[in-house]
Amino acid sequence: MRPHPTPLDGDFLELDLPAELAQLERERTETGAIQTAKTLVKYPSLRVVLIAIGAGGRIPEHQTAGRITIQTMVGRIRTHADGRVFDMPVGRVLALDQSVRHELEAIVDSAVVLTIAWPQEDTASDVTGPS
Repeated sequence: MRPHPTPLDGDFLELDLPAELAQLERERTETGAIQTAKTLVKYPSLRVVLIAIGAGGRIPEHQTAGRITIQTMVGRIRTHADGRVFDMPVGRVLALDQSVRHELEAIVDSAVVLTIAWPQEDTASDVTGPS
């Protein structure tokens, strides 16, 4: 696992998503992994994670104590949440409330930006897994 660059928090963070995604895709290809992820922003009550998932890859059903958004940057994702299926081509954003169980499936090689906003009283809990 790669070390996180410092800082992941601060008064200002400027991110180059295409460069970050290119790095993740290189790692995924080199290691043969179906999925790679990198935390880009890490404040006590907010996380931003970039996730690259190969075609057919899945993030199994899970939930988080915070509200989340999932934004498709590359490819096409199918998200299952609360008995519904959301088709998510590039540019689509899905917001889920606290504790909604969900899973992601990459229809083709894909990448998403996951944002997690925890309630102030539960900032230490991250059930989603990627870091």
